[in-house]
Amino acid sequence: MTAEHLTPIEAVQRCQTIFAHAWMVRTFVKHSPEAEEFTELMQVARVVFDVSRSLESRVEDPPAYFRQLRKKIGSLREAAKQFRVDAPLASDHTNFRQAVISMDACVTEWELLLRTIPSDSPTVPPQVRLPLRALDDGSSAADDKTA
Repeated sequence: MTAEHLTPIEAVQRCQTIFAHAWMVRTFVKHSPEAEEFTELMQVARVVFDVSRSLESRVEDPPAYFRQLRKKIGSLREAAKQFRVDAPLASDHTNFRQAVISMDACVTEWELLLRTIPSDSPTVPPQVRLPLRALDDGSSAADDKTA
């Protein structure tokens, strides 16, 4: 199924799956000995944590979830970009190379999903309230069973 054919709930679930991958990169970096010596690596871990926390309370409200993700995608993009620079300086190990690829893929997928979700959709559909109006016979619309 392509992103264009996802319901809003399915799109949130897809984003959460992508966050699971980013969370594993975060966990890898956080627990790597290299991060103790090359503290710049922790930036990606902090950003993934912060964004995950800011979204977790919105998973049942897709419009709010995507508004928040739109606000945070720039920090995710910048963290992935900086990680792409810092990781090879910290270690040339395959795990770091794969972690960079994973973070870049996560950002790419989030951006693709965000392009398919309208940015102007309201959180709650507006309720239409019609004013009570007087009918020609003097009764109100509330009294009219056919109104």
